[in-house]
Amino acid sequence: MITKEDKNKARVKRHLRVRKKIEGTTERPRLNVFRSSKHIYAQLIDDVKGVTIASASTLDKELKDSVGNGGSVEAASKVGQLVAERAKAKGHTVVVFDRGGYLYHGRIQALADAAREAGLEF
Repeated sequence: MITKEDKNKARVKRHLRVRKKIEGTTERPRLNVFRSSKHIYAQLIDDVKGVTIASASTLDKELKDSVGNGGSVEAASKVGQLVAERAKAKGHTVVVFDRGGYLYHGRIQALADAAREAGLEF
């Protein structure tokens, strides 16, 4: 029987394999996504400096009231929109997408599509 720990170990392994090839720079930061069962989080990271430029999640004050269930596709879309707006406010429009070892499907895809529609290029 496959447990949650086994699934997460496989995801972390995939994530590390992808991270060997993907790096966020000052000009083109990395848009990292983390997904839990109840919430979704997105960060814009400059790996050269080691700093987070912008972030958004379903726990943000702006979204918490409007999002009932943080683990839904609609919530992921709102997070994608919010992180794109915050990135554009900081002057970043081109990013590298880091799906965090998750399949590009469902909530991850919804977040990415919403970020693209809000003006991010990747």
